Amino acid sequence: MPTRETETNGVGPAAKQVAEHASSLARLELELAVLELKKKVARLGIGIALGVGGLLFALFALGFAFATIAAALATAMSTWLALLITTGILLGLAAVLAGVAFGLIRKATPLPEQAIAEARRTTEALKSDART
Repeated sequence: MPTRETETNGVGPAAKQVAEHASSLARLELELAVLELKKKVARLGIGIALGVGGLLFALFALGFAFATIAAALATAMSTWLALLITTGILLGLAAVLAGVAFGLIRKATPLPEQAIAEARRTTEALKSDART
């Protein structure tokens, strides 16, 4: 049968162990948040780079569009038709790059969602343990 003295000796080490586990858990959650943010920032950087690439191709396409107009006014059908096809290809490429960039940027909201959810679950578990 436990006495008051053994119960007191058992509570101190148990409380210390709980505090150590909570500290370790908090460190792991912080590490998870940092890793998640790094991943999302990298995705955001790639999305921005692809967007800039798409804008560059759109600028080239605009140049070819003006060259097409000039060729169409100055020469017969064959030259401007070739330039028009080139312009269409560049615009298509710019559209594809812009679409991929938009998708990556949209997914890269810099919030550590997994870490926040894990912290919420830990808080709820600690609250429910404290009640019992």
